Amino acid sequence: MPTVVITGGAGFLGSHLCERFLNEGMTVYCLDNLCTGSIENIEHLGTNEKFHFIKQNVSDHILIKSDVDYILHFASPASPIDYLQLPIQTLKVGSLGTLNALGLAKAKGARLLLASTSEVYGDPLEHPQKESYWGNVNPIGPRGVYDEAKRFAEAMTMAYHRHHGVQTRIVRIFNTYGPRMRLEDGRALPNFMRQALKGEPITVYGDGSQTRSFQYVSDLVEGIYRLLMSDEPEPVNIGNPEEISLLDIAKEVIELTGSKSKIIYESLPVDDPKVRQPDITRARTILGYEPKVHRKEGLKLTLEYFRQKLGL
Repeated sequence: MPTVVITGGAGFLGSHLCERFLNEGMTVYCLDNLCTGSIENIEHLGTNEKFHFIKQNVSDHILIKSDVDYILHFASPASPIDYLQLPIQTLKVGSLGTLNALGLAKAKGARLLLASTSEVYGDPLEHPQKESYWGNVNPIGPRGVYDEAKRFAEAMTMAYHRHHGVQTRIVRIFNTYGPRMRLEDGRALPNFMRQALKGEPITVYGDGSQTRSFQYVSDLVEGIYRLLMSDEPEPVNIGNPEEISLLDIAKEVIELTGSKSKIIYESLPVDDPKVRQPDITRARTILGYEPKVHRKEGLKLTLEYFRQKLGL
């Protein structure tokens, strides 16, 4: 069976990918320096003889002695709280980390899938966002460390594909939620759920009219797997195009939890996108992809995880 290397494998998304590829019968090497990932996310996999954890910063040289068939490069701080606190590390893993992952792919003759993001579109002037849209990004703003790291990573990945003939895939991930998100993640849904469950005021930034499109983690994992196994080297959006305002999602969380929390408003962060909705025509056409989990169903599953983490 094939061998897959997953960088950032102890993170929220990475740990779900480790599970998926183990379930496919593959040998999995999980690389993570635990900067934002957690051993808790993968400790249930430790008894599987095909699972191997290596604590490593992938901005340093990556050495895997065995043959490698697939590489999924997911290492990076991904929430605003993380990349604003770790700006240099974020830029390094997007540049040096991507270079090292691509170097490993070239050396092993492996196929590499890059985890990119809807943040490459910045605060978009096109809505919904197609893969052909070049984006509206402030390169020197506080969010630029993440946005530009991912844009550079995409450019590097395509260069290795075109110049060295490395088999590459690029997934542009839109807002994703589910079990194993950190309670203090800093993104909207974890914030809302944690605050609602603890009876704290729910913080909405701006007037809450800015929109997001939330997909459940199992839908994303399925889309990533299909993309990896496809022949498509160009970027593909994977997300759920059902759009909702942040104010409305906050109200949904209050209703779901039965919380008595009140909504409070704070200033909108610098360069915070006003809209976010994927055009998934390419994913539907090329991959036969369609999100399956309705938001209310996914929120219930995520809420149960958060209750357990809070001991409720």
